[in-house]
Amino acid sequence: MVNHKFGLLAAGVGATFGLALLASTVLAAEIKPAIIYDLGGKFDKSFNEGVYNGAEKFKKDTGIAYRDLEIQNDAQREQALRKFVKDGFNPILTVGFAWATALDKIAGESPKTQFGIIDSAVDKPNVLGITFKEQEGSYLVGVIAAKTTKTNKVGFVGGMDIPLISKFECGYAQGVKSVNDKNEVFANMTGTTPAAWNDPVKGGELAKSQMDRGADIVYAAAGATGQGVLKAAADAGKFGIGVDSDQNGLFPGHVLTSMLKRVDVATYKFFEAAKNGTLKGGHEELGLKEGGVGFAVDQYNKDILSPAAKDAADAAAKDIVSGKIQVHDYMSDNKCPV
Repeated sequence: MVNHKFGLLAAGVGATFGLALLASTVLAAEIKPAIIYDLGGKFDKSFNEGVYNGAEKFKKDTGIAYRDLEIQNDAQREQALRKFVKDGFNPILTVGFAWATALDKIAGESPKTQFGIIDSAVDKPNVLGITFKEQEGSYLVGVIAAKTTKTNKVGFVGGMDIPLISKFECGYAQGVKSVNDKNEVFANMTGTTPAAWNDPVKGGELAKSQMDRGADIVYAAAGATGQGVLKAAADAGKFGIGVDSDQNGLFPGHVLTSMLKRVDVATYKFFEAAKNGTLKGGHEELGLKEGGVGFAVDQYNKDILSPAAKDAADAAAKDIVSGKIQVHDYMSDNKCPV
């Protein structure tokens, strides 16, 4: 099984995170950490909230407080970064690929400040880019969906129509088709602007449309919009699949599993490396092998996730880690093989 407990995964990610402990003699640094979330809000029950949870655990374990900010629009990105730098915050973690342009500019102006960005990479020596192999985790929940569906039709609702979300969709479809290539996968994106991350009403409507066509399981990769997808599935007596954070408890008995993207662990290790004086710029990509993605099993879904589905996903995970299964990355060529 893919272990989803925070502490165990933290150790796995830390071993390969690239925030490598350069030497045991490195002195702990005085840090003043900060986080700036992406649009959709800190408490989106998904991507942003995973980062928040990691920061909260770091604060609890170390006693080091942090500052955070929720921006309201794209125009605030440079202003927020510049203000945090001016106020002496270091390191500063930005959440989401949309920060890349502003961060490239501000990091260049502020070489003494260390930055991080989740879901992108910025070519500056003082920036660590942290990305994930979302296609691998999505493949696993696709296997679970295919082993569970009664109609051989499943759905996917994405947030903003961008290659990153197509990466989730493609990985999911590969997992579904690996079990039965005649399975159908219905897919819709919520929109083409950042508002797509925070539109649960439309997410619910898209899920209902897919269920009307026969889908009995719908996977949401849409930030706060996904809550509408999961609610629609629960209301219809069907199954939803959550994303990023463990969303199984949002609608107990109706969330089949959640694809875990361990932004909580990445956040914790980012701040920990800064505290230890070992934080470096560069790029890290975290997949199943590194404990960066997985699927959730807990008290909320243990009675609906069949042993056959769980075992199939666990077997696929081992094959992905070993290299026996190669999950195609949509972002490598903007194509999906299924």
